[in-house]
This record gives sequence, C-alpha cells and structure tokens, in this order.
Amino acid sequence: MPDTTEPPALPVTFRPGRTRAVLLTAGATIFVVITTVALLLENLGPGERLSFVFTAALLFGVLVLLARPKVVADESGVTVVNIASRRRLAWAEIVQVNLRPGDPWVFLNLSDGTSLPVLGIQPGIAKQHAISDARALRALAEARSLGGPDGPSDGPPDEHHG
Repeated sequence: MPDTTEPPALPVTFRPGRTRAVLLTAGATIFVVITTVALLLENLGPGERLSFVFTAALLFGVLVLLARPKVVADESGVTVVNIASRRRLAWAEIVQVNLRPGDPWVFLNLSDGTSLPVLGIQPGIAKQHAISDARALRALAEARSLGGPDGPSDGPPDEHHG
C-alpha cells in the first residue's frame, strides 16, 4: 500500500516522548533516593555525603544525555540532535528516510553517500508513534528535497517505512 502521509506543518519536533519521560523520571528518582540515603546515614562524613550526591548527579546527567535526542524540522532543513552530537542538514542533503523492521532508530541516507542515525525517532517503547514520525519526516523530506516546498515528489518510493 503506498504511503500517502501528508507532511506536517513546520516547524515540527520529533522525539521519543515515552522513552524521554522514563529516562528523566528514573534520573530524578535515582538522584532523590541516593541523596536522601546520603543524608540519612549517620556514619557518613561530609566528604562521603558529597560523593554520594556527586554520584547521583552524575547518574542523572547520563540519563539526561540519553533523553536528549530529537529532530527539529523547519523551512530550511533538519537539525538532528543525538546523544553527544548535533548536525544541521539542508533538505536537499536528505536523499531518503529509512526505518526498517528491526532498526533501533531512523537512518537518513544523505547526498554525500553517508547515512546518519537519527535517535530522535526510535521504535523502542512506542513503535507506532515512531513509525508515524518516520513517515511524517519522510513526507517532509520528499516534498522539500525533490519537489520543492509546494510541489509533490516524483521520486522513487521507499519500501522501507517500518
């Protein structure tokens, strides 16, 4: 069945909402629990308490980084924010948007022959939402890179839409 997804209005942000909520909630909970334990243990000195709090903050920071991925699409292109990197792409640089069965996240095939992982759209705990987001990003890329912002794309169909 052909994909007839209409592109969403711009600007639009795609991110793994459930995964992000789980990571941030877990991070905050871990920080509070470890800090509370550090304050309640009577045998700890100030340095040891501080090391507990520092460890809790470090764990929270790691989970915040894991919750960072997103994709922001606007009129001029796409910004891909992964765990430790950010890359800005013009629409013309995106050749294809892929989310194949079994892929951990979307991959963008780029005009320079490389592939860019897009962790902001991942089927982990919200598969249908990720498939919908991948189709929306694909529709945007096809409309903007091949047919221009107002015209439909006559490019080759992508049989890998999850």
